[in-house]
Amino acid sequence: MKTINCRGTLLEFDTPKVMGILNYTPDSFSDGGLYNSVPKALNQINNMLKDGADIIDIGAISSRPGSKSINTSEEKARLKPLLIEILKQFPNQVFSLDTYRSEIAEWAVQEYNISIINDISAGELDNNMFSTIAKLQVPYIIMHMQGKPSDMQNNPTYNNVTQEIIQYFSKKIDILKTLGVHDVIIDPGFGFGKTVEHNYQIIKELEAFNIFENLLLVGLSRKSMIQKVLNTKATESLNGTTILNTITLEKGAKILRVHDVKEAKEIIKIHSLIS
Repeated sequence: MKTINCRGTLLEFDTPKVMGILNYTPDSFSDGGLYNSVPKALNQINNMLKDGADIIDIGAISSRPGSKSINTSEEKARLKPLLIEILKQFPNQVFSLDTYRSEIAEWAVQEYNISIINDISAGELDNNMFSTIAKLQVPYIIMHMQGKPSDMQNNPTYNNVTQEIIQYFSKKIDILKTLGVHDVIIDPGFGFGKTVEHNYQIIKELEAFNIFENLLLVGLSRKSMIQKVLNTKATESLNGTTILNTITLEKGAKILRVHDVKEAKEIIKIHSLIS
């Protein structure tokens, strides 16, 4: 059974886990602005924990297609009031931080007990990130992204999307192992520099990622790859999300990163009866 060490708390993956998304931003694609104050964010954290979230993933920078970044100072200033309250109110809960900046990662782990770093760029946007993770010794999520959020959907091109992502992860994991990073989680990066066709090809071939011994995270929740197929909006994409999450569990996913925690926990509960 696979486990990860979250600053002394062992998470066991005898059954898959649910990572609840907290978009602490004004401009995320699904719920931007709904939780961008400390009281609203804390209320949403409480709601997700009541619904059974195993991990809460906090992001202070939108990574939706075409989004613009904010500087390090602004990211830190946005996060600090929330992290102070989280440390007070949820001292034993596992939180991950969605950031691609090593400075922010080190600050959040050392001062606010953040347990996991979730990096959409897998170190591509900060050359110091890998060495920082090795020093911090926290679980590290590496995601595949072609390009940057500002341009990733302009013209994503692959010869073989699944094969290329596997090769990408293989190189990254080797480097991280050499640096002494023990808990590396892989995320194929649905919607990050990929067409709708690319995304569904990855799902079709998702078992290929089981070649790694690393935990597989999928983040499909309410994404445009669902909206475009069903001709709907993010707020109406829960059913499509549930279908895809069920399929990915069948193919080896161990962490579901979602907006809708209750529904994801129900998928896992039912799936565990037949898997």
